Amino acid sequence: MGRDKVANDLREQFPALEQKVNGYNLIYLDSAATSLKPYSVIQRMQHYYQFETANVHRGAHYLADRLTVAFEEVREQVRNFINAKETREIVFVRGTTEGVNLAANCLADFYFREGDTLLVTEMEHHSNIVPWQMIAQKKSLKLEVVKITEQGDLDLKDLQNKLPGSRLLAFSGCSNVLGTITEVGKICQMAKSHGVLTLVDAAQSVCHDIIDVQKWNCDFLVFSGHKIFAPMGIGILYGKCELLNQFPPYQGGGSMISEVCWTGTTFNEIPYRFEAGTPNVDGVIGLGSALKFIKDWKIHETHEDQYKLLNFAKGQLRNIEGLRILGNPTRHAGLLSFNFVDVHHSDVAQLVDQKGIAVRSGHLCAQPLMSRFGITGAIRASLSVFNDEKDIEELVAAIKMAREMLK
Repeated sequence: MGRDKVANDLREQFPALEQKVNGYNLIYLDSAATSLKPYSVIQRMQHYYQFETANVHRGAHYLADRLTVAFEEVREQVRNFINAKETREIVFVRGTTEGVNLAANCLADFYFREGDTLLVTEMEHHSNIVPWQMIAQKKSLKLEVVKITEQGDLDLKDLQNKLPGSRLLAFSGCSNVLGTITEVGKICQMAKSHGVLTLVDAAQSVCHDIIDVQKWNCDFLVFSGHKIFAPMGIGILYGKCELLNQFPPYQGGGSMISEVCWTGTTFNEIPYRFEAGTPNVDGVIGLGSALKFIKDWKIHETHEDQYKLLNFAKGQLRNIEGLRILGNPTRHAGLLSFNFVDVHHSDVAQLVDQKGIAVRSGHLCAQPLMSRFGITGAIRASLSVFNDEKDIEELVAAIKMAREMLK
């Protein structure tokens, strides 16, 4: 089956693509920001609201009991999806950002000591920079940055030099700007040889690579459901049991307790200790449906097709006068960021939008990386399972039009 046929079959699963924007058929090239939702996820969430509305882990009635079972089944789906050893290593959070903040704050309470060094990389999203900056300031820690090469790969020599004496390395499995797919297993092994904890930001990896936390031997991993066809407001923090068991509670409230009395409170076991209050039940149910969609449609088997489409896009974009593609990493996920020397990125994106083409523009929540390349922002086109060569051809034509209009 050809790439275009696969993309067309998958395109029919996404109702958002049936609409027109400014009189044109929508071409969605912003999946790195958030994925469109397939019918199966939308219908599953509608069914929840129509027939299953209740709360989980509380209540003795039929709906509450049935929903609690469904809720915990999704936790097992996630465990299987990332190949975690135990279901209790899966913590439901609001997204990647909350997952990083939870890990950072809990580590600050029991693990980090004044003067410790934390490592992040030049390619990080703000979500994997700012929480560590805040903790570093609060606990008097040192925050050091691992460099990237001009191609956009992580500089492993610089990493090797900075690992000795460090306490934690937080890094992206895939850059949301450059599309760099990092060697997660190798990097974690390097860190382990120096006794350094690792946290992997898999917000982009989760849609471009198969996640295997046991093979990678990472200590923590975070990702957001909305990048993989699930609703917004739901995400995952994975952590090894021996570490999560040492974490103090992140928030106080219902569900995360064992017993409450005026003389003190004892806390629930993991992962419930970190899930205070009413959880995002519909988000969890939607995530489960999204993982089923990925399995049923064998989404991971389309990655090679997306890589070929990426190379087609590179070749087409390089023919545009004055256009610069950021980075050329060794392993490249299905997204490209680019800009012009003499035309502002936001002006181009707005003109492209007039043709019904959705791309992202701005600093892409990675201002330090933009500074690294001497720019203030870029345009990003990111691929998903439903995109095909025609989408790229339309994008290239729209960019050429914008370039001419803005000269």
